[in-house]
This record gives sequence, C-alpha cells and structure tokens, in this order.
Amino acid sequence: MGPTNFNDNPVVLSMLVANGVGFLATMLFGPGMIAGLGLWPLGTEALSAQYVGGVPGFQIWQLVTYGFLHGGLLHLFVNMFALWMFGTSLERFWGSRPFLWFYLVCLIGAGLIQLVVATLAADSGNLYPTIGASGAVFGILLGFAMMFPEQQLMLLFPPIPIKAKYFVLFYGAFELYAGVTGSMSGVAHFAHLGGMAFGFLMITYWRGRLPIKPQRRLMR
Repeated sequence: MGPTNFNDNPVVLSMLVANGVGFLATMLFGPGMIAGLGLWPLGTEALSAQYVGGVPGFQIWQLVTYGFLHGGLLHLFVNMFALWMFGTSLERFWGSRPFLWFYLVCLIGAGLIQLVVATLAADSGNLYPTIGASGAVFGILLGFAMMFPEQQLMLLFPPIPIKAKYFVLFYGAFELYAGVTGSMSGVAHFAHLGGMAFGFLMITYWRGRLPIKPQRRLMR
C-alpha cells in the first residue's frame, strides 16, 4: 500500500470526517443522538421509552445513521484507522462510486443482521441500541482480502506477518465463535459478520456470479 492521497480517496475522507462529526455531536448532545440515530430493535417502543425517556424505537434511517455514531474515542479510532488502512486501497482499486456503494451495502447489511439479533435479545429483556461503523469496516476487510489476498499484513499481537486472506478468515471465525458463545458482551459480533457477508455478496454480484447479473462486471 502506497502513501495516502485523499484526492484519490474522497469517499474515505468523507467517511472519516462524517464519523468525526458524528462523534463530536454525540459528545455535545449526549444520549439524545443515540436515542434518535442509534439502531434500536423492532417493536420495542414502549420499552425504549422507559429505557431513555422517549425513544421512538426503530426507524428506517437508523440503518444508516447508526454507523456514524461511536461510544468512545477508542471505538472511533479503531474503526477509522481500519477504514483508512484498508479502504484507501479499495477505493483506488475500484473507484470512488463503487466503493461508496460497497460501504453503504455493508453498513446497511450489517444493520439488518444486527436488527434481528437485537430484536431477539430485546424480547428476552435485554434492550440496547447498536452504534458504530464496525459492520461496514468488516465488509471492507473482507473486500481487501478478496482483492489483495496475498498482501502481507503485520499483526501487533503477536508481531508476525500474515496474508490478508488468512487474517480475514481467522478474524471471521473468531467473530462467529464470539457471537455464538456470547463472549465479549457489548460487541456486535453478528453485525461484523453481517458486514462481511453482504460485502461478499456484493463482490460476487459484481463478478457476475449471482442469478441477478450486473450491467457490467467490475472485476473478475
């Protein structure tokens, strides 16, 4: 990966700025931002009103807006660092418009999967909103591994090199394990997996390998 030139990465730059603005707005306006723009489970209007004092519950726009809110500086930094690290290469490789569509499909797809999981949890009395760009970022990780499978990545813990395709495979397996076992509570593991799944479907569609064919293939 070469040095970043944001003239070639307007979508990545826009997403970095939008997420930064969303974080600052959350710090400024507090729970009201998450109340209206976080992703809430289905059919929980009465419960959510008790939870935060008047949340309307699920609204369709939350499938997008939840991805621009973060619960803390570390949460924001990790997501934005991964977006910059992997998203810049994908945007240069695909072009800005396809990359934007890919980002939004992964974000919304992750939200749909999380909506099902959170609604089931709310039915059991565990009500919570989902926030963060992690679902879209995991889709980008999947896309990077599919486009640059042999690219060597250097892990921090342990500090060893690993090919992108193996890194994403192991990471996806860990997310599945963590989601099924319920470990690391407070992390939307199924949203991460949803972002990867929708990213895979998007790339498979672009390659013309689904029953619905694109007007033109963007990649082999």
